[in-house]
Amino acid sequence: MQEENEQENNGTEEKQETITKVTGMYKEWFLDYASYVILERAVPALDDGFKPVQRRIMQSMKDLDDGRYNKVANLVGHTMQYHPHGDASIADAMVQLGQKELLIDMQGNWGNILTGDRAAASRYIEARLSKFGLEVVFNPKTTHWQASYDGRRKEPIHLPVKFPLLLAQGAEGIAVGLSTKVLPHNFIELIDASVKYLKGRSFKIVPDFLTGGIADFTNYNDGKRGGKVRVRARINQLDKKTLAIHEIPFGTTTSSLIDSIIKANDKGKIKIKRIEDNTAAEVEILIHLPPNVSPDKTIDALYAFTNCESSISPLSCVIENHKPIFIGVSELLKISTDHTVELLKRELEIQLGELEEQWHFASLERIFIENRIYRDIEEVATWDGVIEAIDAGLKPFTKHLKRAVTTEDILRLTEIRIKKISKFDIDKANLLIEALEDKIRDVKEKLANLIEFAIDYFKRLKETYGKDKERKTEIRIFDDIVATKVVMRNTKLYVNREEGFVGTSLKRDEYIADCADIDDVIVFRNDGSLMITKVASKTFVGKDIIHIAVFKKGDKRTVYNMMYRDGKSGPSYMKRFNVTGITRDKVYDLTVGNKGSMVHYFTANPNGEAEVVTVNLRAVGSVKKLKWDIDFSDLLIKGRGSKGNLITKFPIRKIEFKSAGASTLKPRKIWFDDTVQRLNVDERGELLGEFTADDMLLIVTQSGMAKTIKPVLNYHFETDMIVLEKWDPMKPISAIYFEGEKARYFVKRFMIDHPEREDHFITEHPKSQLEIVATDYRPVAEVIFSKRSLEPITVDFEEFIAVKGIKAIGNQLTTDKIKQVNFLESKPYDAPDVNDIEVSEEDESEKEDGQATLF
Repeated sequence: MQEENEQENNGTEEKQETITKVTGMYKEWFLDYASYVILERAVPALDDGFKPVQRRIMQSMKDLDDGRYNKVANLVGHTMQYHPHGDASIADAMVQLGQKELLIDMQGNWGNILTGDRAAASRYIEARLSKFGLEVVFNPKTTHWQASYDGRRKEPIHLPVKFPLLLAQGAEGIAVGLSTKVLPHNFIELIDASVKYLKGRSFKIVPDFLTGGIADFTNYNDGKRGGKVRVRARINQLDKKTLAIHEIPFGTTTSSLIDSIIKANDKGKIKIKRIEDNTAAEVEILIHLPPNVSPDKTIDALYAFTNCESSISPLSCVIENHKPIFIGVSELLKISTDHTVELLKRELEIQLGELEEQWHFASLERIFIENRIYRDIEEVATWDGVIEAIDAGLKPFTKHLKRAVTTEDILRLTEIRIKKISKFDIDKANLLIEALEDKIRDVKEKLANLIEFAIDYFKRLKETYGKDKERKTEIRIFDDIVATKVVMRNTKLYVNREEGFVGTSLKRDEYIADCADIDDVIVFRNDGSLMITKVASKTFVGKDIIHIAVFKKGDKRTVYNMMYRDGKSGPSYMKRFNVTGITRDKVYDLTVGNKGSMVHYFTANPNGEAEVVTVNLRAVGSVKKLKWDIDFSDLLIKGRGSKGNLITKFPIRKIEFKSAGASTLKPRKIWFDDTVQRLNVDERGELLGEFTADDMLLIVTQSGMAKTIKPVLNYHFETDMIVLEKWDPMKPISAIYFEGEKARYFVKRFMIDHPEREDHFITEHPKSQLEIVATDYRPVAEVIFSKRSLEPITVDFEEFIAVKGIKAIGNQLTTDKIKQVNFLESKPYDAPDVNDIEVSEEDESEKEDGQATLF
């Protein structure tokens, strides 16, 4: 720039640059703008829970309210008299307010919060205030007013809301350098909490969403900064190949949810066949699975990799006295409840003042007419004389009044018509005054017992408007889903041992395992080094690979057995260790560390197996014993950095595998946490027992299904599960059930014929129903009938029927309707041997009606 100036001025004196400081403008203009956005647009007020646009919409609807629906376009136009912004922002705010289904009665297509569909144009839809909104939001007598933006109208500073409306509706807004996110809470629970607070009792409130779903509020932090809410879709398994989503998480729509599922499938995180969206009034998304895909694992994968689970960070920020404050939802409720009590008090005081004024004038009117004071003004010629004459006539009779008689009172008396005077009924006048006195006493009593009155007010709101407002979001504690355990491993991992490369693109080389792009690979080399690296298309990990696998972080069950030579000619050692977690892409030495070390023998044992090997030495020097066996089970499992036990100081020729060994790990204790409906090894919930590799769980459901499964920690249990215990193959299962086709009750005892297969032990007739099931060896039950004339009976299952196959119909118990079945104390028993139980070969067809029948 200077060079140009020099050229233009032909070498004249160089011009100086001018720097303009904008600090003043920034401080004044930007601060004004930020304050305006925070106070007048984005953040709701503490007093009534409304943002300015919402408050102006409500006032406009009140202005136009005549009990009928108004076009939203008309309401928007009227609101523009209060709100200095465009019609589009007002219409959007009104739609959002209406979709909360609390203050506005809607007519027409107002959009769908489930699908994300937008509302129709404002000229096509209509609205009016709801009865609830009319009752709790408005009262001109307790409203403070201010001039509108152009000075032509009066608008409320705050509406006198007598309800914790902000917590019921929630609020979200982004301002300049500030945001707010108050989550919606349940209508009934807010009222119950307000009542508890007024009674001096503690309370706790958590959000509730119109979209339903499941939520974990463990870290809600009372809605303050730093809190977190985890929300999930409600996913049910329809059958082995179909999952159904019937409720979606807050903040999502069916469209965004389906898009996230499709993206996860495209990336290989999950595996689905197709998605079917049948959402109308209620959500129904069907996810069809391809063959050989676990529905349980897919459910976890949906939570881990899609919008079926999301995290919400609440931030309760409101405006108080023209300043933003951060406050918890419990404190918000207390302030709102106190504000409601204050508004009720002001309403009662206004009502009391009006009643006392009515009583005062009714009393003056009775005195004026009953004592014929109106005759005292017949001869008076001036208006002032008339006032003085009436005032003088009233004085002897006004001592019982609660305030002095004013000129305004006398002027009102002069306006009484002759017709009213001539038809004046002293009895009716007295009745009116007595009725007013009763009302005054009632209002004073309410003021004297203001808290009880407020409690009754909240209870009446609950009774009047609480229908169909029960909690929609289920409260549950979520278990953490480990992504690597549920990801669909659709990619194949290969290794080129000669060149030392590992990856998913080496399709011409040796196949290792199926993997996912979030997995890690563990690599052991012949020099005794170890490395873990992330799955990629092609990664160099070094030559002489002796073992490679997909790595499971925190895995204490996989044990590595290793024999190695220290250095080029040093002694040989053996060790057992596991690898639970190390730094990615860092090389670790599993030997002593001397140059030239090499691995003699290496195995990876997924369940801690310890094999027996034969050590063969070289025939050198004075070595006498050249061959002997070593059992790895004699070694303790230590850390990967341990040196290990000495095998020999002499050179080893070779090591041969001799025989496989059993697991050296202890049986694993497994618990069932009923809160999250999951198995765990963290001592949460009920202890199911100690499980070895061969042990299984028995599951029985109310629908009459029995099966055994491996105790997999991420298994999803059926919601109607009634039995979950460690399976004893020698213990029979006893049941009483109603057979729908025959309309009779049957007793049966059976064994699980096919482990890990679902079998129904009651018939599949729609009316068939399981009454009771027992897993004791010798159970006894009491059967109570619906008919009072029938005495209860005792059923000894062991005596009543022999053990049959799972598909046998059983022995008929009764045709009379059973009211209840109660278990009695089981008979004592000793656990039988395998040969003690004989399963009858009798099938359903061999048991005809009437056999072994008690009634």
